[in-house]
Amino acid sequence: MTAPADSGTEQLWAEEPSHLAGHARIRARIAGLHCSLCTGTIEKALGRQAGVDQVAVSLTHEQALVDYDPALIAPEDILATLRDIGYDLYDPRKLRPFEDEEADLVREGKRLLAAVAASLAAIALILEVSGIWSVLVPASVVALMVPVSYAIVRPAGRTRAALGALLIIAPAALAYTARETGLIGDTAAGWITGALALAVVFGVAPHILRMAYQAARRRILNQHVLLEVGAFAGIAGGVIGLTNLLPDYPTAPFFAVTVLVANYHIFSEWLSLLVKTRSSQAVRKLLDLQPDTARVVRDGAERDVPIAEVAAGDLVRVRPGERIPVDGRVSDGYSTVDLSLVTGESVPVDRAVGDEVVGGSINASGTLLVEVTRVGTDSFLAQVVRHVEDARALKPGILHLVDRVLRVYTPTVLIVAALALLGWLAGSWLLAGEPDVRRAVFAGLGVLVMGYPCAVGIAAPLAIVRAAGEAADLGIIMRTGEAFQTFGQVRTIVLDKTGTLTEGRPGVREIEALVDEDGLLATAAAAESSSEHPLARAIVDAATDQGLAVRAAENFESVTGFGVIARVAGRDVLVGRPGFLAGRGVNLSQLAAAIDRLEAAGRTVVAVAADSEPLGVIALGDEIRADALEALAQMRDAGLDPVLVTGDNERAAHHVAAQLGIEDVRAGVLPEGKADIVRDLQADGTRVVMVGDGINDAPALMQADVGIAMGGGTDIAVESADIIVLRDDLRSVITARTISRSSYRRTRQNVALAFLFNGVGIPLATTGLVYPVWAMVAMALSVTTIFINSIGGRPSLLFQAIGSVGRRGTP
Repeated sequence: MTAPADSGTEQLWAEEPSHLAGHARIRARIAGLHCSLCTGTIEKALGRQAGVDQVAVSLTHEQALVDYDPALIAPEDILATLRDIGYDLYDPRKLRPFEDEEADLVREGKRLLAAVAASLAAIALILEVSGIWSVLVPASVVALMVPVSYAIVRPAGRTRAALGALLIIAPAALAYTARETGLIGDTAAGWITGALALAVVFGVAPHILRMAYQAARRRILNQHVLLEVGAFAGIAGGVIGLTNLLPDYPTAPFFAVTVLVANYHIFSEWLSLLVKTRSSQAVRKLLDLQPDTARVVRDGAERDVPIAEVAAGDLVRVRPGERIPVDGRVSDGYSTVDLSLVTGESVPVDRAVGDEVVGGSINASGTLLVEVTRVGTDSFLAQVVRHVEDARALKPGILHLVDRVLRVYTPTVLIVAALALLGWLAGSWLLAGEPDVRRAVFAGLGVLVMGYPCAVGIAAPLAIVRAAGEAADLGIIMRTGEAFQTFGQVRTIVLDKTGTLTEGRPGVREIEALVDEDGLLATAAAAESSSEHPLARAIVDAATDQGLAVRAAENFESVTGFGVIARVAGRDVLVGRPGFLAGRGVNLSQLAAAIDRLEAAGRTVVAVAADSEPLGVIALGDEIRADALEALAQMRDAGLDPVLVTGDNERAAHHVAAQLGIEDVRAGVLPEGKADIVRDLQADGTRVVMVGDGINDAPALMQADVGIAMGGGTDIAVESADIIVLRDDLRSVITARTISRSSYRRTRQNVALAFLFNGVGIPLATTGLVYPVWAMVAMALSVTTIFINSIGGRPSLLFQAIGSVGRRGTP
């Protein structure tokens, strides 16, 4: 990746190599994304530019990857289009600060409060109490929007929140009183509601108008376009009324429809922004700060240097417990290195002078001096990131439910409105000799105002608010729309071995003793007690856990990579590889069969001898998680076919698979190989979920239809996943699937309900007999029904999410 390009003082895109021949790629960070409708609009707008061949927009990562032909279009033109359609850009190398995201939520919250106040006032100006239907709209708006408004202001304190709610209601109360007392007549009510409609469209929500215009001029018929069509139909209807050309005309109701339509759309946008912001911030809390410096030794002195300034040939000091920051070769020192998060090797490996080390692995016991061999884009971590980016770009886009419906619905509404208008003009002229303008106008505008399914915008976010809240209670973070939409269709589940199916750390698994077993373990623990090697710590921990006394050792000596020598209770003790003991004259023939059997089972075998007499062997290895067997059974019951994938060796992989009953085993797989395996499994259209936790799992997590990271995983694995399981319980994978299926089912119900009332109303509107107030009734019914269907049982989940705005440390 090259340095980001400058635009004045800002850095607004980063150049990257494209996988398309003769093309370049830029990565841009986008602020202002609310939901999948935004990503779809951006992909369409950029994709229609000459020279742009591929666009991938990630709502979760707030970024766009654009492959383009530099001979036909420049990055500046691509970014100009993003600005034209209403989105802001920021430095692609940085995450947006928490304060900026909260400021967006507060700003959108204020916008919503203004829209609610305008809606209540407009409704009050047209309210005539004459039965239950006449109070349905005001009752539903008050019951839903006033508590939401109170929750938005609640962080400022109870008193201020109560006063704020009163201020929102006050204009409506004054307007209703003025209407009832005759201070405001029908004509004045029309003019006032007209002013409210214009104020909302052009003053409160000008960004929606701008985005709708930019989408429409690019022939993109999205929800913004449909909203403005409905809103301007209401304004047009009201303006006609103000001319007094048509008697007994519902001027104010037409304007009021515009205000209410805009209000519900702003509510849906604010709700979508809240859902997206909370999910991304929850992930950031899991991410430790990436070490961005290395301790470089130059001229005999050590100093911390930014990774970008480290060059091949530099010497880097790595102390015990630190993550190795660079790829290189050990030039001095000895240590054991934990590669489990990088390559999947479950048992730490020894590293001495001349051995290679990989950036991202953890230095366990000794201090190393590493000569840097690969930096920048050549490093292991950079290559993994590249595979993740490629997987993201290649990931097949999911056409979201609402997108699919709007693709047909929007042009249908426009066509029906035009046919209704022209049909009544032409039909009445042919039958009666003169056109019935009033009925034609009512029919055309009625279809447009009735046609906007305002509740569709809240259909998915409300369902997600409930599902995300329920999942969070169970230690699961649902990050993306794909997690909710696709998980129920998954048929194959790919499982990483180390850290996912196994504990991910070595321990004593078996003991084959020629003497007393406890005595063997206690002797070995005493000899190893001075060693920092992970296998030595596992032996000492096993002795301690069994309550054995670990004596002090004398004359301790470590033979790098082979074993230790110590004097324990007056005896010379050897602990180490069987070959190490055999080389020192210990006869292990009695233990040969046991050593072969244990090594064949994938165990690491340590032999123990005292005064040159063999005492037995200790087998160490990674253990299967206690919950893995039950979790696999649940996965099979759910119709999922398990596949075990690991970077570990064949023997260890098949040993674990046999215990869990997994038949499909892929061992010795490199990081990019895991993504290839997932891609192969997807080749016939099968939906695949990947579960992992290591750096080497990140490309596969991104490639899979649904990626699940176990919460103890690496930063890049967590960042690549659609779902994060915080609890150390593999059974949570099936719990997440159950929640996803339930949420998506509820979303589909909501979308159907959102279109139901409007779908029924459109044919009625074509008769020219439906007053605009019935469009408001349809909105009230659909919004109220969806609210009850989504979170009727747990409204606290919504108000907790709203009340978290502006507070740090909230979920």
